[in-house]
Amino acid sequence: MTQIAPKIIRQIFVLLLILLIGSLIFSEMLPYLSGVLGAITFYILLRKPMRRLVKTYKWKSSIAALTLMLASFIVVMVPLSGFGIMLGNKISDVAANSEKVMQAFQDQVGKIKLQTGLDINSQMDTEAITTWLSDSAQSMVGNTFNLIIAIGLMYFMLYFMLTNRQELRESLREYIPMDTDNINEIGREVQTMVKSNAIGIPLVAIAQGLIALIGFLIFGIEEPLFWFVIVTIGSMIPFVGTLVGILPVFILTLSNGDSFQAWGILIYGLVVVGSTDNIIRLFVLKKLDNVHPLITLIGVIVGVPLFGFIGLIFGPLLISMFMALVKIYKEEYGKADKI
Repeated sequence: MTQIAPKIIRQIFVLLLILLIGSLIFSEMLPYLSGVLGAITFYILLRKPMRRLVKTYKWKSSIAALTLMLASFIVVMVPLSGFGIMLGNKISDVAANSEKVMQAFQDQVGKIKLQTGLDINSQMDTEAITTWLSDSAQSMVGNTFNLIIAIGLMYFMLYFMLTNRQELRESLREYIPMDTDNINEIGREVQTMVKSNAIGIPLVAIAQGLIALIGFLIFGIEEPLFWFVIVTIGSMIPFVGTLVGILPVFILTLSNGDSFQAWGILIYGLVVVGSTDNIIRLFVLKKLDNVHPLITLIGVIVGVPLFGFIGLIFGPLLISMFMALVKIYKEEYGKADKI
């Protein structure tokens, strides 16, 4: 009977040990994974400015890194924190007054029943909805601590990534079991997708949010800044994102008896905001990278449940990485050996 070579047994043992320890590390890091991905995103975006400050303007690496980190915090993290606080307060208010909100909603549904004969109230589990709203608010408060840790981890990692760029590149080449050409190809894919998604998607979303804000002001919609935030966040999702902000405004305005404003903002949202979505994406994303909208859509569906908000960036990247790895495997191992 043939025996397995001891060298192969040792190799399998080491591989299993690597997988076991790696899975344990990953499972414990999962709540803070957004911080790791955020550090990678900022590193890719700030790498060239960092090199310019150090090589061209002769700044010390530590001072250049801290300056760029401070700038990123002011430009990106402060507005995002403001959006988060605004949404959190709104959701908390809704959860605290969930019974009143449901009662008001049922009153409006009752009016629909009188006009159409369609009874929706009998099919609604109001207690379950109220419980869900309260649980969602408590979950947001509980996740705040994890978010603070993730942000701290992100900037801690980013500092060492910026100040040790050469060592980082050498480490990746040493530990990733691929040849240099394939590593370079994956590196280019990652840089292209991160730049396209981290810059292009927010630009498109902010532009759509501003166009929607103009419509909210024209038609006298209540709390236009809040709905501007909702449209901006929703616009990051291709095809259907704009409706996330426009439809609730239409329903709430119509339920208040303002039929003209309701239908006006609905038509404005579908025609003006919806058409600018295609135009802006065509010019902005094509300039950065020709990313197919289907990749972005599938990436968002996959990425947000996995990574949270930053999944809007890394979801499409995950899909592109998968396609790149399949291409690499096909080129290296998919062809029959020539005799």
